[in-house]
Amino acid sequence: MKKLYRNMRIFTPVDGGKPLAGAEQAKISEIKKGAMLVADGLIEKIGAEEEVTKGLDRSQLCFEKDFGGACVIPGFVDPHTHLCFAKRREDEFGMRLAGLPYLEILKRGGGILSSVNAVKGATEEQLFETTKKLALSALAKGTTTIEIKSGYGLSLDLELKMLEVIRRVSFETPLDVVPTFMGAHAVPQEWKNEADRFVDEILIGDMLPKIKAQGIAEFCDVFCEEGVFSVNQSRRLLKAAKAMGFDTKIHADEVHDLGGAGLAAELATRSAEHLLAASEDNLRAMGKAGSIAVLLPATAYSLKKPYAQGRQMIDWGVPVAMATDCNPGSCFCESVPFIFGLGVMNMDLTVEEALTATTLNAAYAINRAKKLGSLEAGKQADFVVLDGETPTTLAYHAGSTSVEEVYKLGEKVA
Repeated sequence: MKKLYRNMRIFTPVDGGKPLAGAEQAKISEIKKGAMLVADGLIEKIGAEEEVTKGLDRSQLCFEKDFGGACVIPGFVDPHTHLCFAKRREDEFGMRLAGLPYLEILKRGGGILSSVNAVKGATEEQLFETTKKLALSALAKGTTTIEIKSGYGLSLDLELKMLEVIRRVSFETPLDVVPTFMGAHAVPQEWKNEADRFVDEILIGDMLPKIKAQGIAEFCDVFCEEGVFSVNQSRRLLKAAKAMGFDTKIHADEVHDLGGAGLAAELATRSAEHLLAASEDNLRAMGKAGSIAVLLPATAYSLKKPYAQGRQMIDWGVPVAMATDCNPGSCFCESVPFIFGLGVMNMDLTVEEALTATTLNAAYAINRAKKLGSLEAGKQADFVVLDGETPTTLAYHAGSTSVEEVYKLGEKVA
């Protein structure tokens, strides 16, 4: 049986088989009185209502809904989160407000290492409940697909514990969840003077093959930054991960221009994330290599840092996506509508570019564009109903959410 959703004002990017870059990122299809015919969770037909319903045998329908001309967009895709954690770090937020740099907090045993200790002390069930609660909050704000990283374990047992929780979230919520192994989120205290050995013996020699054997993570990510992992260490890890069959991502040039964006281009990683300090040359190289720039404006907001050069990246031909970076330290935010507004207001993206950045390009950043990220025949019926006339409301209605309803595989889930 099929479902008919009609009388919708549909806005969606159009998938041409690759991430949208340059002027293409601003191209959005608008169907003023549109309809979707959905079968088994997939869009069978979409377009003008008169075309979708032409010759339709309504006896084949199990459900029909008139949306009264409401604005409909694809479900948001959040391609960069650290949603799996055991304890918030509100105290460190206060330290940063008082002027203490993040890397100094990290040196004092705070930051990521504080979250590692919290994960170590939590049961798997406690960790799951915390993660599930945040995932459902993201869903209510329009996110229908989400990437979640490990990285607060830094040992094989704890990383597997986190990845098992992430897998459970994918089974026990309506969300599509993409799992990323990030054992290279920080150098553990016991290895702080032997980072090379930690990379070669622990990450490459032990963790990667065992996690691959479990089939519990799709991506491998690394924090390439001063005081964390160098470009050479990151290169060794990502090349080894690729050789084992992982797809790859990289936290690049968040605080210093270490050359992480250049490494992303060199290795053609699926994406590079943060990029606040990345150079123009390396960003242009990413564009040529097809690596997606995943920008995290709420992190810049929370850290009181200059925003990434989103406007320039698009002008330079780099495909841009945006994500929440939801984590317990530098950015406690699971709201893509907030990210959308920051992208428009503080990074000078147009509304159309921001829509692509939070849907189709975000889907490409986690290798899901073949089945979601835009509203097109053959893709999942993942969509969001807004309370405004156009997606502009996501930036216009500040300090709130314009999301009224959320549908996953054609079912209302929030």
